[in-house]
Amino acid sequence: MSIVEQSSTSIQDAKINELRRWCEGMPRLDACLEPWMVDVLNDHTIEVRDLVERYGSPLHVVSPAPLTRNVHLLNDVAADRGIWFQAFFARKANKCLTFVEAANQISAGIDVASEQECRQTLDLGVPPENIICTAAIKSSSLIQLCVKQGATMAIDNFDELKQVIHIASSTDTPVEVALRLSGFRHDGNKLHSRFGFDVDEITMVADTLRESPEAERIRVRGIHFHLDGYCADQRVSAIQQCLPIVDYLRSCGHDIWFLDIGGGLPISYLEDERQWNEFWSTHREALLGNTSPITYRNHGLGLHRTAEGIHGERNTYPYYQSPVREQWFAEILDADSREGISIAAALRDRTLQLRCEPGRSSLAGCGMTIARVEFTKRHHTGDWFNGLSMNRTQCRTGSDDFLVDPIVLPQTEPRESTQRQPIAGYLVGAYCTESELIQLRRLHFPHGISRGDLVVFPNTAGYFMHFLESRSHQFPLAQNVVFNGSPLSPFCLDRIDVPDATIDP
Repeated sequence: MSIVEQSSTSIQDAKINELRRWCEGMPRLDACLEPWMVDVLNDHTIEVRDLVERYGSPLHVVSPAPLTRNVHLLNDVAADRGIWFQAFFARKANKCLTFVEAANQISAGIDVASEQECRQTLDLGVPPENIICTAAIKSSSLIQLCVKQGATMAIDNFDELKQVIHIASSTDTPVEVALRLSGFRHDGNKLHSRFGFDVDEITMVADTLRESPEAERIRVRGIHFHLDGYCADQRVSAIQQCLPIVDYLRSCGHDIWFLDIGGGLPISYLEDERQWNEFWSTHREALLGNTSPITYRNHGLGLHRTAEGIHGERNTYPYYQSPVREQWFAEILDADSREGISIAAALRDRTLQLRCEPGRSSLAGCGMTIARVEFTKRHHTGDWFNGLSMNRTQCRTGSDDFLVDPIVLPQTEPRESTQRQPIAGYLVGAYCTESELIQLRRLHFPHGISRGDLVVFPNTAGYFMHFLESRSHQFPLAQNVVFNGSPLSPFCLDRIDVPDATIDP
């Protein structure tokens, strides 16, 4: 590393340390921070506080630049192995249109999960051949839209297939579909999923297609699956079982040219594995009563204590894991295909395109959520409750908690921090329920926290911003601001929040 690079790294580290000194988890879980996040939060000329005043609290701030990098990392792994590959950004992970535009600019496809997502994506000029519709529920109007526009649909069940066949009967347009499969065997057991045709039903699916009077209009172009969790070995097993199905369907006359392995590419939100392990070790001791609770009212996060010890499974995302994204992807491509060659080689031999649908992993580093502190009060237990202008659905998925240390931006100058007393407690939200905590973790504020301070939740673009957002109590949804890096005008509202915005291709 050159002297210039060392100096730059040192400056960046100093900025990060300054940001982190106002709030520490108990124990700490230091978030991965992108350079653009650090610059925005440290640059007083940008005036993050003014953004919150203008657009409201909470506010989502996003940047599409990391998405481009993240997709290119996957492209590079595929290119190194000489395979035909295309990543499809999973729109369901974030509703901002800037990410659709960024993905389209680098020729990534878009995975849509609803009619509105599909219409918006088409209106942004994404070619239909670069769209796959994986919606769990496909209404007739959604199917008709995909048929009319030429977007591929991943077909999940026989009723859906029959509806597609029925709609195909009223059009001369070829209908592009992929067959979604599940029920793969791994380690002697069938992998559970509520989605897709069971692999043991593939001959029934082929027979249904062959016997359809609209058989010539239904063009099966691919095989698709999506597995829950992040296990690379399970993906390998699924691919191994899909390859002979591709061969079988081709022998039936279907022009199968892609295999789509869905999403679930893992990422890490935390810098330090030791912190992650320490958190869970301390949490277990707290549940056993051997140390003070580190979650609100000793919430188990999926674990519970019995007379025999600690039982259950963690109900949180694995915020630290390895390997991630491109390394994980490479392991799958280099695995044995059961044909005496690697999976990558088996794909090449079949001239079969590989697809995946990264949502969370494509959005790593792409956004943060900022909320204003409205009150602080001390509870009789000694803990402080610090109320934010947001609710827990605006930084949450289906798991129990967001296990990343937030950042506090004080409204006072740093030199005045000595006048603020250290406190510990919780961040609470705006819904009128006892369970309304933004984070269940107990947090330490070494220099206090006050009304008017801002709390920043890093790396929330992947699912946390929008997947569960709610307008209960008639609170408005959070606005979404795009950081584009322009010196003159670095921020603008994402077009998803611009009333009656015209979307030009």
